[in-house]
Amino acid sequence: MKTYHALPLLMLIALAPAAQAQGVRVNGVTISQTKIDFLVKNAVGQGQADSPQLRNQIKEELINRELAAQEAARKGLDKTPEVAMQLDLQRQGVLINAYLQDYLKAHPVSEDSMKKEYEQAKAALGSKEYRARHILVEKEDEAKDIIAQVRKGASFEKIAAERSKDQGSKVNGGDLGWAPPGRYVAPFAQAMQKLKKGQTTDAPVQTQFGWHVIRVEDERATKVPPYDEVKPQIQQQLRQQQVSKAIAELRAKAKITE
Repeated sequence: MKTYHALPLLMLIALAPAAQAQGVRVNGVTISQTKIDFLVKNAVGQGQADSPQLRNQIKEELINRELAAQEAARKGLDKTPEVAMQLDLQRQGVLINAYLQDYLKAHPVSEDSMKKEYEQAKAALGSKEYRARHILVEKEDEAKDIIAQVRKGASFEKIAAERSKDQGSKVNGGDLGWAPPGRYVAPFAQAMQKLKKGQTTDAPVQTQFGWHVIRVEDERATKVPPYDEVKPQIQQQLRQQQVSKAIAELRAKAKITE
C-alpha cells in the first residue's frame, strides 16, 4: 500500500489546488467550482483573506442555498406570481448591471474629462464664500418693516426666529452657514455679494420663495479641496452621466407604447 506521509512538502502543496478544484453535487445538482471561486473572489475583493476556511464557508453556504431553493421549487413556490416577478426582476437587474458595465468599459471616463469637470466646478464656486443670515417672509411690506426695525436696533436673530418662513434657518437666527454664491438662487446671490461684512440689505430681495432680508456676517476666500481628494466623486458623477446617456440612447431607439 502506498503512503503519502513521506512526500516532499512542495509536492503536497502542489496537490492541494487539485483537491480544491472539484465542485459539489446536491441531490444531483452540481455547484461548480467556478461558482465557488467567483464568490471567493468577491469576498476577497471586500477585504477577506482567501483561505481554506473561507472557501469551505462559501461552499457550505451554497449547499444550504441549493437545498432551500430545491425545496421551494418542489413546493411550486417558483411558480407563484410574486416569486416569479421577483425572479424576473433579479434576472433583469443582473443583465442591466452587465450592460452598464460593458457600456462604461467601452465609454470610459477620461482623466481629462474629470479635470475639466473639476475646473468648471471650481470656477462656479467663485473666489469667495459668505456666511449670511436671512429672514424670509411672504409680503414685501413685511420685509420692509423688518428692515426698518433692524435699522432701529432690533435683533436680526430674534426677528428671524419669530417671523422667518425658512424653517431650516430660523431656529439659528436665520444663519445659513458658509456657502459660495452659486449655492443660492441668482437674485439672492447677487444681493448678498453686494453687501459688506455686517451689512443688511437696504431693500427686500424677491425670489421664488418669497421676500428676503439678508445680512452678511462674514466672508472668506473659497476653500476648494484638491483635485485628487474629490476625483472619486467626480468620476462617479461622470459615470452616472454616462449611464443616463446610455439609457437615453436606448429610449431614443425604442418603440414604447401604452
